[in-house]
Amino acid sequence: MRFMCVGDSMTIGRAGDFTWRYRLWQHLSASLDGPFALVGPRTELYDTETGAAASSAYAAEDFPLPARRHLAGWGEGWLHMAPVIAETVAAHRPDVLLVSLGLIDLGFYTNSGQTARNARAFLAAARTANPRVRCVLLPVIPNIRAESDAPFAAECARFNELLAKAVADLDTPASPLLLASHPPAYDIHTDTYDGTHPGPTGEHHLAAAFADAMHQAWDVGGAYAGAAAGRPVAGAAASGGR
Repeated sequence: MRFMCVGDSMTIGRAGDFTWRYRLWQHLSASLDGPFALVGPRTELYDTETGAAASSAYAAEDFPLPARRHLAGWGEGWLHMAPVIAETVAAHRPDVLLVSLGLIDLGFYTNSGQTARNARAFLAAARTANPRVRCVLLPVIPNIRAESDAPFAAECARFNELLAKAVADLDTPASPLLLASHPPAYDIHTDTYDGTHPGPTGEHHLAAAFADAMHQAWDVGGAYAGAAAGRPVAGAAASGGR
């Protein structure tokens, strides 16, 4: 199976991060019955000192270069990914898209209705390249801004409602869509390093959201057994903090 992680700054990660993509790779390596690949046009992390996605300084030295592939960008959202997803799916042939987008859109670019329309455009475009592509979509996790900005918090909640409706409307047997659950134990005060971006425990929570959705709905892999579940990842080297 070929998986492609699509996302914003929470997915690309910054220099020195493990990333939830690494945690998911650990999980799939231990639990998936058969070969798999993480695919995409990019491998880099974001370098906060230069302001460019040009770093290869992953915290995990055992994260193989081919498995670092993704389609994620610091400051990029549905607005940016919808126009490029068809060509990316055609070029890299993912079977499953693992998508975490929306927070940056709502924070800087589009309101909830516009963001939802861009999400629908993204899904339609992906299917033009692969009519059988599967997608797992993570709801927006409100960040620290939502604690003091009530209109922004309301937009996050409204978008998540619209995203759930899009999944219900567009899910088909040929190209199934899943709405992952909001990580139940995720706490932006302890699982992020700045109220938005995941730290090591947050990375496990995000990986678990995708892994558990695929396992429960499609019997892909197993239930997530990483640090977020209080156990080491069987068959793979578990990593500590930053």
